[in-house]
Amino acid sequence: MDARQARRTRLLAAATATVALSVALSGCVTVHGENAVIPAVSKTEARKVLKEFNATSNKANSSHDPELNSTIETGALGAIDGAGLKSRKKLAPKGNPGYKPLRLSDPRFLIPKQAGWPKFFVADTRSNRTADGRWFLVFQRDDAESDWRASYLAVLQDSEIPEFVTGKGGHVKPVPGGPRSQLTVAPDRMSDSYVSYLREGTGDFAPGEHTSKRREQRQKSANRPGKRTEFADVPAKAPQYAAFGLRTRDGGALVFFSSQHHTKETYAKGYKPPVKDPLVKALMTGTPRQAVTYVRVSEQAVKVPARKDGGKVEFLNRIDGLTAVKGE
Repeated sequence: MDARQARRTRLLAAATATVALSVALSGCVTVHGENAVIPAVSKTEARKVLKEFNATSNKANSSHDPELNSTIETGALGAIDGAGLKSRKKLAPKGNPGYKPLRLSDPRFLIPKQAGWPKFFVADTRSNRTADGRWFLVFQRDDAESDWRASYLAVLQDSEIPEFVTGKGGHVKPVPGGPRSQLTVAPDRMSDSYVSYLREGTGDFAPGEHTSKRREQRQKSANRPGKRTEFADVPAKAPQYAAFGLRTRDGGALVFFSSQHHTKETYAKGYKPPVKDPLVKALMTGTPRQAVTYVRVSEQAVKVPARKDGGKVEFLNRIDGLTAVKGE
């Protein structure tokens, strides 16, 4: 090798080292996903996450272990299931020997390309818990150091499952927050809007079981002989309760969001609140002398129309659960 060739070799090696260093330094962008628009997860990893979720969920539920459950669930789903396991643990510390294992099968994965955190994907799967419909489990990851955890569960009938917008590689399109969502209600405003509707009866929600009928039921139960019932609804927001949306082919979106609901029952003097359910008692703090406040967390899946088309938000599924009880 002559001197010129040796110099060229050294320059090439230096250039290669520089590129390698650049890739290594910028790798945090690709791996961590703060700025680069990348798939939230690979299908292989998503399948592994779902499998681990299924196995750990069975262990947590059969042993009544809320701490174990917290390693695979977060957000609204984690709050609901965690409280349920906590109360069952008090009643049956050794677990449930007759527990029927959950089986998730025929999974399909809706994986968006995203930048920033939290990242999410949706597992659309069959479950032995429901004869009809499919489970839509939303998994989120808060940062590069966190594990994937399920934050929403919705059960949708086949006729309710929308067609999603897909891009290159079959990745679905996530919906941003704020005006860029191009929806009648942006995902990050959904909880505020729903809570406002329950309070005042006006807003962008279609009549139905979880909207107009819910308000009617509340009005009927507000004042009964010997008991007054008060309702207080609170928006559930990120980071603890992040909302997620996927763009649908009609220009709208499928949105998952949370909300919190407080119900206070106050009884007339001489009457003691009749709290009989052992699972409710297991969550109670304080002494129910005259009033009881029930706190529930709710997780919703809704169909949201495009802003340009107008229309109302339609509920597809809603699951709520008792998370706290206070006696007074």
